[in-house]
Amino acid sequence: MSRRWVYGKQDWKTYERGQENCYLMTNGLGGFSSMTMTGSVARNDHAFFMACVKAPNNRYNMVHRLAERLEMKGREYVVSSQEYADRSREEGYRYLSEFSYEDTPAWIFHVNGVEIKKEAALKQGENTAVLRYRVANRTREDVRFTVTPFYQFTPKGSEPEKDQQFLLNIQEDGRKGGTSCRIESNGHSLFLITDGQVTGMQETSETYYYSYDVCDGRRETGLAKACHRIGIIVKSGCKGVLSVIYTMEEQKNSIQPEDVQSMAQAIIEEQKDYRKELEHLPGFQEENARILSKSADQFLSLRESTGGMTILAGYPFFEDWGRDTMIALPGVCISVRRYEEAESILRTFAQYEKNGLMPNLFPEGKNDPMYNTADAALLFINCVWLYYKATGNGAFVKEMYPVMGRIIRAYKEGTDYAVHMDEDGLIAAGSGLDQVTWMDVRVGEILPTPRHGKPVEINAYWYNALRIMGEFTRLPDGKIQSDGSGVNSRDKNGYDRLAEKVKASFTAKFWWEEAHCLKDVLSGTKADTQIRCNQIWAVSMPFTMLDEKREKQVVDTVFEKLYTPYGLRTLSAEDGEFHPFYGGKVMERDLAYHQGTVWVFPLGAYYLAYLKVNGYSHEAKKCVKRQLEVMESAMREGCIGQLPEIYDGENPVSSKGCFAQAWSVGEILRVYEALEKKL
Repeated sequence: MSRRWVYGKQDWKTYERGQENCYLMTNGLGGFSSMTMTGSVARNDHAFFMACVKAPNNRYNMVHRLAERLEMKGREYVVSSQEYADRSREEGYRYLSEFSYEDTPAWIFHVNGVEIKKEAALKQGENTAVLRYRVANRTREDVRFTVTPFYQFTPKGSEPEKDQQFLLNIQEDGRKGGTSCRIESNGHSLFLITDGQVTGMQETSETYYYSYDVCDGRRETGLAKACHRIGIIVKSGCKGVLSVIYTMEEQKNSIQPEDVQSMAQAIIEEQKDYRKELEHLPGFQEENARILSKSADQFLSLRESTGGMTILAGYPFFEDWGRDTMIALPGVCISVRRYEEAESILRTFAQYEKNGLMPNLFPEGKNDPMYNTADAALLFINCVWLYYKATGNGAFVKEMYPVMGRIIRAYKEGTDYAVHMDEDGLIAAGSGLDQVTWMDVRVGEILPTPRHGKPVEINAYWYNALRIMGEFTRLPDGKIQSDGSGVNSRDKNGYDRLAEKVKASFTAKFWWEEAHCLKDVLSGTKADTQIRCNQIWAVSMPFTMLDEKREKQVVDTVFEKLYTPYGLRTLSAEDGEFHPFYGGKVMERDLAYHQGTVWVFPLGAYYLAYLKVNGYSHEAKKCVKRQLEVMESAMREGCIGQLPEIYDGENPVSSKGCFAQAWSVGEILRVYEALEKKL
């Protein structure tokens, strides 16, 4: 039995409190539905129906928000909530008694003897969204309930032009008691099928105030337009149902209105059944892990340009990026036993390998992929290893082996973005304004964390990749040895010898005895001796270079200087460049992004490293399990059931950045997997 997140009036004591949390539904194509728990839009990226016309990134905000009204006894009651640009508000949250989210979002309103139950769902693999209202009228008079959808029909993050028109074509059949419609604007068509009555109206517009975009210095206001309303009349003492189906699938226009209610019910049940299956597939015992198993699926999407699967980095802002994918994949796919999806993603990246690098951004339209990442290719090798350890699929390793060999060769001989192996065997990367590690912010001509030289985690990944390749050369099938890596393919120990050289150089040059930890980068600048979270991967990877004593010192130093319950700080608070707060305009945010801001995903590596240096003992597992209990509060705040991108560095109390982040979810899932794994 999974957790049903339930919120009550105490959670929206004020309008502002009701804006704090939101839900997220996705359709596996990059489309999504996300609004606050009171039903408002607090971001320009919020939408009841964000369709994706070309998976996964060509998103259009179709149905931005819903205005809901109840007419009874000659009076109109506003049930919906929204803040406008002039700072006036709809305050329907005052009638909201309960919001819950398990597998679908559901609202219950009470208005003077009338109960309104609202539920929504998306259909997997289609740009189709469903709304269902169940109205119970326990008063002595008939009531009318209406919904006015406000549309945008514009790319995500933009808004309609003031002269943009919305054309409504109604095909009504009074005998059948329902309506089919086609709404057209900006070159797109949206089909509406409902068992209610659609009434055309003079086009009207609303301008909203986006309080959460204001916090981040983004666009404060946005426009949406309405051209009709949908309604039902519920007689005294009776119950009524209003079902609304929106779809971009043109063939659905032939559905008869009398079938809408059963179809809406079927889509809602399909959504619930689909998520229940996701919850039980990995076999987790811990409830939070089961919840995150469902959350992980929300990042998986078809990529139309490649015909394969991909991982979206985060909602509502990010697309699918190479680095994020390689960090998220072990948890989002392998830990939850989504092996076919893992294969599809890795095959796609293998096809796009170029000069030993993996794309950081995939091509859209006529654009070429971007390869500005030094870690994605090495993490690709790690993903193949983790996949192999989970499945034993040597045939897949054999298929990927030439690609992995080219990666090793390119890193040895040198490739784009100044990525190359130095004489000491260590990898150097980056120059000029290159941004090749995950601390990749650029503010104009400023790189707050350039990390050019030899970054600690890149070299941890390099050693790990060499050891993995050494293991792969010793697999039973001898054909796997022909890899083009530049390491003697007849010498099964060639990778190991190079790895030993890397290990000797790494331990001699990165160890910082005075601080009992690792330097962040070898660059000859003050950045070398900044205490950052990147060193934790030198302990948590499958193959590592430090002895047990030093590994434990790294874990303890990271705990002392960087640990918080929701993530690791990116920089010690004692450092003069530490930024305690993340927010404000773009430059302010970017200067703080990796200068102390707490990130959730490195916390996974910390817990895995802690378990490792403590021998996966019962006490160590008990400690980690106890510390992870607080994740329930993290999943209750922000985006319900999800884990965010970041928190403030000084006091991480509110989620920031993306409200749902793939590598955050994936890395914490890996910890739960380690806790339940029988050693």
